[in-house]
Amino acid sequence: MSIYTNDETLLSKLAADIAAIPPRPHHSGLIAIANNIRPGVNFEYALNRGGWYRPGGVIAADGRRIADSLEPWAKAELEDCSDDMGELMERYAKKNLLVTRHSGQTHYFVAAYGSAPADFMQLEVEELQEVLDRKLIDPDNPAEELMEIIEPISPILLEAQTVKAPQYQFRRLLDMRQIVARLAIADGRTNALSRMLTEWSHSSAATRGHFSDHWVVALREHLDRYRNPVLTASLISRHARALKPFHWNTELSGVEMGAQLQAFDRAAGYPSAWYFHLIAGTITSPKIAYAVMRDLEAGFSYLSDTEVALIKSWVEAPYSV
Repeated sequence: MSIYTNDETLLSKLAADIAAIPPRPHHSGLIAIANNIRPGVNFEYALNRGGWYRPGGVIAADGRRIADSLEPWAKAELEDCSDDMGELMERYAKKNLLVTRHSGQTHYFVAAYGSAPADFMQLEVEELQEVLDRKLIDPDNPAEELMEIIEPISPILLEAQTVKAPQYQFRRLLDMRQIVARLAIADGRTNALSRMLTEWSHSSAATRGHFSDHWVVALREHLDRYRNPVLTASLISRHARALKPFHWNTELSGVEMGAQLQAFDRAAGYPSAWYFHLIAGTITSPKIAYAVMRDLEAGFSYLSDTEVALIKSWVEAPYSV
């Protein structure tokens, strides 16, 4: 569990409270729990990201639970067989054991507590559904190595029938102000996220709601070659589903280009959205930035002064989050 707060008591209670309630379509129970985290800070549902899964456990054909987690069970069973894969295969060849997986989606909730772009909390909760995945053993191709049981190349797949009811699982609670500070310290200079937030605070976008009304932050943590933890951040637009069908025409210029930028901003719901989607995502093509710059050099003036400053700064030193 990745955590970015020092209040372990709060997090333990939060995780227990979340696990105790069943998933609901509008997540009203989750929001009620979240709104007790900090007095006066009200969370709202932002978005979800699904389509992922993680390994599950082992069950018998009649549904009886054999193990909650496949890998440690398989390792322990192999050790009990004196590391003899042949004996392990013989032990379970006729038992028709089944492997499950946890299909999941991550729900994001945000709550602003100040006016600065990084002044918000972000709660991430996973919704997991355990379903059937595959047979543990292929009798026609018995495994010769442990990894052929844990991650077989050609498994005998099963219909994804439900094994357990859906459940919530706390993932993490982030104070974005602390995250931005941590990223800046690790980077040793102004990192991309910090630069974008500074630009946001000086742009017209800041007049149309808080930064968290439009974006959530996706964090990834991994170990570098020296085994030191490395934290990276990317942004997810809360309007991405509505904006993906937008088709940019990079050949336009002048008034027509200006109209295209305005149409994108209207779809996103805030000014300068086209610029911030240039930095954070793949919806705005870099070709648009250079086409706009050519228009500025040709004397067109369809951008506000703040947008002119933004695009000139980006062209001089391009970056992305």
